[in-house]
Amino acid sequence: MSGTTTAAAALRRRAAGAGANRWVVLVVLCVSLLLVAVDATVLHVAVPAVTEDLRPGAIELLWIVDVYPLVCASLLILFGTLGDKVGRRRVLLLGYALFGVASGVAAFADNAQVLILARALLGVGGAMIMPATLSILRQVFPDRRERALAIGIWSAVAAVGAAVGPLLGGFLLEHFWWGSVFLVNIPLMLVSLPVGRLLLPESKGSGQGPWDVVGALMAAAGLFGVVLGVKRLGGGELDGITAVPLVVGAVLLVLFVRRQRRRTHPLVDLRMFARPAFSTAVCCIVLAMLALVGLELIAAQYLQLVLGLSPLETGLRLLPLTVAAMASGLAGARMLRRFGPRRMVCFGFGLTAVAVLTLLGMGGEDNAPLLLFGFVLLGFGLETTLFGAYESMLSEAPPEQAGGAAAIGETSYQLGAGIGIALLGSVMNAAYTPGLSSVQGVPASASAAAGHSLGEAYEVAGRLGGSAGEALRRTARDCFVHGLHVTLLVSAGLLLLGAVMALRLPRVMQCEAVAVEVPAPRDVMESRVSA
Repeated sequence: MSGTTTAAAALRRRAAGAGANRWVVLVVLCVSLLLVAVDATVLHVAVPAVTEDLRPGAIELLWIVDVYPLVCASLLILFGTLGDKVGRRRVLLLGYALFGVASGVAAFADNAQVLILARALLGVGGAMIMPATLSILRQVFPDRRERALAIGIWSAVAAVGAAVGPLLGGFLLEHFWWGSVFLVNIPLMLVSLPVGRLLLPESKGSGQGPWDVVGALMAAAGLFGVVLGVKRLGGGELDGITAVPLVVGAVLLVLFVRRQRRRTHPLVDLRMFARPAFSTAVCCIVLAMLALVGLELIAAQYLQLVLGLSPLETGLRLLPLTVAAMASGLAGARMLRRFGPRRMVCFGFGLTAVAVLTLLGMGGEDNAPLLLFGFVLLGFGLETTLFGAYESMLSEAPPEQAGGAAAIGETSYQLGAGIGIALLGSVMNAAYTPGLSSVQGVPASASAAAGHSLGEAYEVAGRLGGSAGEALRRTARDCFVHGLHVTLLVSAGLLLLGAVMALRLPRVMQCEAVAVEVPAPRDVMESRVSA
């Protein structure tokens, strides 16, 4: 009798603890995500200081900046599926530890090679952390309505991290040396590791069959090649060094898909893509990022090079975009319940297209109210789209495949961003360069050099000086604004295509009954002791 009473008490404690602790778990997961998101952008403002101190070559400097997102994107599927197999909390805690160690190595790097290695290790740690946060969130919030609210908070934190990175980096560089942008991670990780070990619940997939090591390595190598090739395309590199990894990566990914289809216990259950909501949500994530990441990069260049704003002023001008994205994330759960995934994602794409068309008013002179209005619409529309797509994708995936599904979503995000930079960068260059082919009084060689970018055009104009230099500078600025307008129109077209694609999403948000309570870690220990 006493055993039954004890068991019943344990069950009551477990139910109460699950209700209270799942929101604490969300806080821990959001802190993890914040660090990873900040680290993706915090180095951007520190590049000049790193260059002055370490004197890296051009290729080394490129790798210092790019190796983190490249490695992170390549390993998302590997560590997402490994978490399904051996435990998502275990992979997350290991990611914490590696992220902290790599941050210390990066902070005190005394040459470019050590910094590149440290940034690569940060990418490995980020790849462990990112899919684990989403998959644990999927496990901790089995009720879809609460999960939608949790994903909204999670996505709002991601938006904050991306915006805070450059601002935090700028603040630290004004008071400390460039290594401080990495050193700030260490105390946060030292807190997150024991807190995560104490509070985060462990969860796994079905555990059937061995983990496909060969498939995981094929996926990692294939994604590395594709992402590397896409990044080089975005930089205007069209040589064999771009083509070879792109082709080899694509071949490896095709072989990976064939291998998964033949296996009894695949690493990634490709049958998820047979579900219209899942495959459509993934495509919406790719298309949203494809249309907007390259555009955001071009907008930052416009603010600095055309309007002459400082990096800090540029960050402040883009801040309303982040604030609007946060507001959308926090309101997303209510919007999803009221309007359903289909109307929500269609509305998000449509609103973002309106924002892009509004920004066609950008010209050679500053128009702060127009930019404020356009960036607010842009942030709200983009986050509405991504929230609806992520929530639909994660809800359609079986719980035992949560890590793989989260990894697919994050990989789609990274690939869409890379392809967007390549595609919209190419559109921008195609619209910008022809106008500089024949500027009166400017030699052909100088015009050709100015056609590479607006920043290079300003450098050439400065060397020329006089009326010729001023003519080149004015023409290059006008051509850049023209290219920006063409790019905006292409982006609007892609966004409207996304709105049409989103019509395949479910009309209503289907909330299934919750049959399983998620135990709080401490209550699990108590119930085991009682038993």
